[in-house]
Amino acid sequence: MSYFSELSQQYVDGRWQAGSGSWDIVDLNPYNGEKLASFTVATVAQVDEAYRAAERVQREWSRLNPYSRRLVFERALRVIEEREQEITEAIIAELGGTRLKAAFELSLSKDMLRECMQLSLRAEGRILPSPVDGKENRLYRLPVGVIGVISPFNFPFFLSLKAVAPALALGNGVVLKPHQEAPVTGGTLVAKVFEEAGLPGGLLNVLLTDIAEIGDAFLEHPVPKVIAFTGSDQVGRHVARVAAGHFKRTVLELGGNSALVVLDDADLDYAVDAAVFSRFAHQGQVCMAANRVLVDRSVAAEFTERFVAKVRTLRVGDPADPETQLGPLINSAQAEAIGAQVDEAVAEGATVLLRGGVTGTLMEPVVLTDVPAESEILQRELFGPVVVLVPFDGEEEAIRIANATPFGLSGAVHTGDVERGVRVAKRIETGMVHVNDGTIHDEAIVPFGGEKNSGVGRLNGEATVEAFTTVKWISIQHGRSRFPF
Repeated sequence: MSYFSELSQQYVDGRWQAGSGSWDIVDLNPYNGEKLASFTVATVAQVDEAYRAAERVQREWSRLNPYSRRLVFERALRVIEEREQEITEAIIAELGGTRLKAAFELSLSKDMLRECMQLSLRAEGRILPSPVDGKENRLYRLPVGVIGVISPFNFPFFLSLKAVAPALALGNGVVLKPHQEAPVTGGTLVAKVFEEAGLPGGLLNVLLTDIAEIGDAFLEHPVPKVIAFTGSDQVGRHVARVAAGHFKRTVLELGGNSALVVLDDADLDYAVDAAVFSRFAHQGQVCMAANRVLVDRSVAAEFTERFVAKVRTLRVGDPADPETQLGPLINSAQAEAIGAQVDEAVAEGATVLLRGGVTGTLMEPVVLTDVPAESEILQRELFGPVVVLVPFDGEEEAIRIANATPFGLSGAVHTGDVERGVRVAKRIETGMVHVNDGTIHDEAIVPFGGEKNSGVGRLNGEATVEAFTTVKWISIQHGRSRFPF
């Protein structure tokens, strides 16, 4: 089965249909440029149809016994397990993801569906006391109704499921708009999985479109009560402004500029392994990736020698080859932009320790050091295989440098003293820090999210319940109240 020929349509109100726009989104393989599919864009009218369908079907879905709802996620998990090879090939073809990356993404996706089986049962109410005699205060946790989800291109299957599946498990309807670079793995494939799992038609809708066609209709529509967005901080700012103007809640999972800190007592070989993976996983196209590796000056020379030696061994090439560790960037424009950022840093005085060539979308690793503190490359999210090594003198300087960025998503601290690592981690201004590990982690029950420009809100576990439900107070007066007039 070819997912790209089968799933190159909109999925609205339980039906596969063509977009009604006047132009097409073309889905290309980033490694070889092969055309995978084309999608006629959805229009504003189809946005309305999708949201109205989700609103209509959600009313019945929210009344369904949660034990019955959870069966859908059990079946969805089986669908993914049965189709794992086909989904892997789709991730490789559409995203340029290596087989290792595809396996990692599918593992996260399956864990999320296992969590959703439990999440269906987790919208618990409470009974609170009252100062009024005979009064009973009940708090009911209810679905918000319909949620609009916008997902990115880098881990699209997982990051779509990460919002879509919990929202459904908690009794909501969903309209999903995947990134144009990942319309199948981030969009219609998700719809296909849930269709096969028996999700009621119309509850989940997938729209393949662009702001050039629909403007802000996806955000401004009156039906959705929450917008969940994963992507860049620039677009996230716009989503937040528009949603706030229409009194909608947002969950924003935005970019990062993570630092992996190597203290003077760290296991250097282990820290090198963690740093190489944290920077170069999926060609650096990961929001949690370690853009900056901070190393205590007393061990910097030794660490740098080992780090550069390991990076030299990374194999760049065809993502379908099991031996490949770095595949292509998502498109040639991204490769050119990353190259320009490196050129700018070098012009500002950075020292190049390693810089390979660029062939189309394939970019070999780049390692820089001696980057001036005011350089823009230290402030940006680098969505490519480029890393900056930064020496420091002592913990205080490490913390200052780690925090000298407008982002605050992830981070890591390597040390021989775990409690020392925790003390440093607590002072790093990010939503997540990992002691003696890499910077790239996501676990289905642990709150995930950032500080500063890296986002608003959290997902996973109880944080998802808070994000995708609302609390309703119903009081009951047993006996008669006394009124002052």
